[in-house]
Amino acid sequence: MNAEQNTVRGTVRELLDGIALVEVEQGGCGRCHEKGGCGGQQLTQMFCSGPRHYRVVNDTEVRVGDRVTIAVPAGSIRRTANLAYILPLTATIVGALIGMPLGGDPGAMVGALAGLVIAFLCIRYRAARRVDDPAFHPHIVSHSS
Repeated sequence: MNAEQNTVRGTVRELLDGIALVEVEQGGCGRCHEKGGCGGQQLTQMFCSGPRHYRVVNDTEVRVGDRVTIAVPAGSIRRTANLAYILPLTATIVGALIGMPLGGDPGAMVGALAGLVIAFLCIRYRAARRVDDPAFHPHIVSHSS
Protein backbone atom coordinates (compact mmCIF):
# COMPACT_ATOMS: atom_id res chain seq x y z
CA MET A 1 0.00 0.00 0.00
CA ASN A 2 1.17 3.52 -0.75
CA ALA A 3 2.61 5.24 2.34
CA GLU A 4 1.12 8.62 1.38
CA GLN A 5 -2.41 9.16 2.61
CA ASN A 6 -4.92 11.96 2.75
CA THR A 7 -6.76 12.34 6.02
CA VAL A 8 -10.08 13.79 7.12
CA ARG A 9 -11.51 14.24 10.64
CA GLY A 10 -14.94 13.06 11.65
CA THR A 11 -17.21 11.78 14.39
CA VAL A 12 -18.53 8.23 14.77
CA ARG A 13 -22.32 8.42 14.52
CA GLU A 14 -23.32 4.75 14.42
CA LEU A 15 -21.86 1.24 14.76
CA LEU A 16 -23.23 -1.62 12.65
CA ASP A 17 -21.71 -5.13 12.72
CA GLY A 18 -18.06 -4.09 12.77
CA ILE A 19 -18.61 -1.01 10.58
CA ALA A 20 -18.41 2.54 11.90
CA LEU A 21 -20.53 5.19 10.19
CA VAL A 22 -18.39 8.34 10.43
CA GLU A 23 -19.74 11.83 9.70
CA VAL A 24 -16.88 13.81 8.19
CA GLU A 25 -16.24 17.52 8.57
CA GLN A 26 -15.51 18.03 4.88
CA GLY A 27 -15.94 15.99 1.71
CA GLY A 28 -12.98 14.52 -0.11
CA CYS A 29 -9.36 14.76 0.91
CA GLY A 30 -9.31 18.49 1.60
CA ARG A 31 -6.65 19.17 -1.03
CA CYS A 32 -8.95 20.78 -3.60
CA HIS A 33 -6.95 23.99 -3.92
CA GLU A 34 -3.51 22.37 -3.72
CA LYS A 35 -1.43 21.17 -6.65
CA GLY A 36 -2.52 17.62 -7.44
CA GLY A 37 -5.95 18.02 -5.81
CA CYS A 38 -8.89 16.78 -7.88
CA GLY A 39 -11.40 19.49 -6.96
CA GLY A 40 -13.95 16.84 -5.98
CA GLN A 41 -15.07 18.76 -2.90
CA GLN A 42 -16.58 21.53 -5.06
CA LEU A 43 -18.60 18.92 -6.98
CA THR A 44 -19.72 17.31 -3.73
CA GLN A 45 -20.85 20.64 -2.30
CA MET A 46 -22.89 21.39 -5.45
CA PHE A 47 -24.86 18.14 -5.32
CA CYS A 48 -24.85 17.13 -1.64
CA SER A 49 -26.19 19.54 0.94
CA GLY A 50 -26.25 17.22 3.95
CA PRO A 51 -23.42 15.78 6.03
CA ARG A 52 -21.05 13.33 4.37
CA HIS A 53 -20.49 9.86 5.81
CA TYR A 54 -17.88 7.15 5.41
CA ARG A 55 -18.50 3.50 6.19
CA VAL A 56 -15.26 2.33 7.78
CA VAL A 57 -14.24 -1.02 9.25
CA ASN A 58 -14.22 -0.63 13.04
CA ASP A 59 -10.94 -2.41 13.79
CA THR A 60 -9.83 0.11 16.45
CA GLU A 61 -12.70 -0.34 18.93
CA VAL A 62 -14.22 3.12 18.40
CA ARG A 63 -17.52 4.03 20.04
CA VAL A 64 -20.37 6.33 19.04
CA GLY A 65 -19.31 9.94 19.61
CA ASP A 66 -15.56 9.29 19.27
CA ARG A 67 -13.58 11.72 17.11
CA VAL A 68 -11.58 9.85 14.47
CA THR A 69 -9.10 10.54 11.70
CA ILE A 70 -9.80 8.63 8.51
CA ALA A 71 -7.07 8.04 5.93
CA VAL A 72 -7.55 7.47 2.22
CA PRO A 73 -4.62 6.45 0.01
CA ALA A 74 -3.20 9.50 -1.80
CA GLY A 75 -4.38 9.78 -5.38
CA SER A 76 -7.22 7.26 -5.02
CA ILE A 77 -9.86 9.99 -4.98
CA ARG A 78 -8.42 11.62 -8.11
CA ARG A 79 -8.09 8.27 -9.92
CA THR A 80 -11.66 7.36 -9.03
CA ALA A 81 -12.98 10.76 -10.16
CA ASN A 82 -11.09 10.49 -13.44
CA LEU A 83 -12.45 7.02 -14.04
CA ALA A 84 -16.02 8.03 -13.19
CA TYR A 85 -16.09 11.26 -15.22
CA ILE A 86 -13.48 11.15 -17.97
CA LEU A 87 -13.90 7.56 -19.15
CA PRO A 88 -17.66 7.83 -19.88
CA LEU A 89 -17.22 11.20 -21.61
CA THR A 90 -14.34 9.96 -23.76
CA ALA A 91 -16.09 6.69 -24.61
CA THR A 92 -19.27 8.55 -25.61
CA ILE A 93 -17.38 10.90 -27.92
CA VAL A 94 -15.32 8.10 -29.47
CA GLY A 95 -18.46 6.00 -29.97
CA ALA A 96 -20.19 8.91 -31.72
CA LEU A 97 -17.17 9.50 -33.95
CA ILE A 98 -17.06 5.83 -34.92
CA GLY A 99 -20.81 5.64 -35.49
CA MET A 100 -21.13 8.81 -37.59
CA PRO A 101 -19.45 7.52 -40.78
CA LEU A 102 -21.35 4.25 -40.45
CA GLY A 103 -24.83 5.72 -40.20
CA GLY A 104 -24.90 9.52 -40.06
CA ASP A 105 -26.65 11.10 -37.10
CA PRO A 106 -28.50 7.94 -36.04
CA GLY A 107 -25.21 6.02 -36.22
CA ALA A 108 -23.53 8.67 -34.08
CA MET A 109 -26.29 8.39 -31.48
CA VAL A 110 -26.06 4.59 -31.40
CA GLY A 111 -22.26 4.78 -31.26
CA ALA A 112 -22.39 7.30 -28.40
CA LEU A 113 -24.80 5.10 -26.46
CA ALA A 114 -22.64 2.03 -27.11
CA GLY A 115 -19.56 3.90 -25.88
CA LEU A 116 -21.38 4.98 -22.75
CA VAL A 117 -22.57 1.43 -22.02
CA ILE A 118 -19.04 0.05 -22.55
CA ALA A 119 -17.62 2.70 -20.19
CA PHE A 120 -20.26 1.85 -17.57
CA LEU A 121 -19.42 -1.86 -17.79
CA CYS A 122 -15.69 -1.11 -17.51
CA ILE A 123 -16.25 1.02 -14.41
CA ARG A 124 -18.40 -1.68 -12.79
CA TYR A 125 -15.78 -4.32 -13.55
CA ARG A 126 -12.96 -2.25 -12.03
CA ALA A 127 -15.05 -1.38 -8.98
CA ALA A 128 -15.94 -5.05 -8.41
CA ARG A 129 -12.25 -6.00 -8.54
CA ARG A 130 -11.37 -3.39 -5.90
CA VAL A 131 -14.25 -3.95 -3.46
CA ASP A 132 -12.19 -6.31 -1.28
CA ASP A 133 -8.86 -4.48 -1.69
CA PRO A 134 -8.14 -2.57 1.54
CA ALA A 135 -5.75 -0.26 -0.32
CA PHE A 136 -8.77 1.49 -1.84
CA HIS A 137 -10.87 1.82 1.31
CA PRO A 138 -10.81 4.57 3.93
CA HIS A 139 -9.61 3.37 7.32
CA ILE A 140 -9.34 4.77 10.83
CA VAL A 141 -5.81 5.87 11.75
CA SER A 142 -6.51 7.48 15.13
CA HIS A 143 -9.36 8.17 17.52
CA SER A 144 -10.14 9.96 20.76
CA SER A 145 -13.17 9.85 23.03
